[in-house]
Amino acid sequence: MHRNACKIRVVAMLAAVWMLVLSSVALAASPISEDGCYKGIRLAGKVKVVEYNGDIKVKVVNSFPDLRVKAVEHFLDDIGEWQFVEYGEDFTI
Repeated sequence: MHRNACKIRVVAMLAAVWMLVLSSVALAASPISEDGCYKGIRLAGKVKVVEYNGDIKVKVVNSFPDLRVKAVEHFLDDIGEWQFVEYGEDFTI
């Protein structure tokens, strides 16, 4: 009985370590930092869409996005909350 309990503990510890490894790989693969910045630009706030020479190049995808964007008018506090403007932008895309 004691052997089975030890085996279960070892398997549980290995599973926990494996989950930590996978989560750290996923974080390392993201181009966006933990504080929500990309190339020193915080990805929240007022955004202007330009035809050429934007600060950031974006691509709309259907699966596995690096960032989920929500168009909002007020309270642009969270990462991915963008207000699209013609002037007074925080960054351009």
